[in-house]
Amino acid sequence: MMSAAAIRDEPPGPINWNLLDAEAAEAEWRDLDRFVLWLKTAFGLSPAIVPPYWHRHDELIWELSALHLHFLACFDEIASPSAPIAWMRDFSDARHRLREWVATCGTRLDGDRPTRQSRWPGETAETRGGEVKIADRAADFEEFVRTDVLRRRRTQAIVDRQLLG
Repeated sequence: MMSAAAIRDEPPGPINWNLLDAEAAEAEWRDLDRFVLWLKTAFGLSPAIVPPYWHRHDELIWELSALHLHFLACFDEIASPSAPIAWMRDFSDARHRLREWVATCGTRLDGDRPTRQSRWPGETAETRGGEVKIADRAADFEEFVRTDVLRRRRTQAIVDRQLLG
């Protein structure tokens, strides 16, 4: 399993999903998706731990991304020989958190809805979609990545115009 960082000949480092440009985000999305699919399969994880639409929930993205980076560090050829057992211990902790996140956000094997948000006094209600039936996870992931990359490109274009204008 090759990481996006390894493809770029860079050591893996923390990923701040809020700051990635379009190209980096696309590479990281694909790398994380490969890891999540491997993780689900290798460890027989149920949708109560890793649901099909994990990519539509920030809390799951951040948790799985951190777990992925920790895996890369612990299983690197220069890692301590005891690092893999540390990863397994931390993976156990992460599974408990993932189960809690999944229960909180309400996504499941056959349906997904946006994570419910509590409004604080004075905040306006954000319109969020209702529940959707999950028909094709891979197609939804591709559409999600395409939309995210386009959003990042539009944002960068606005920033570039402001800097030049």
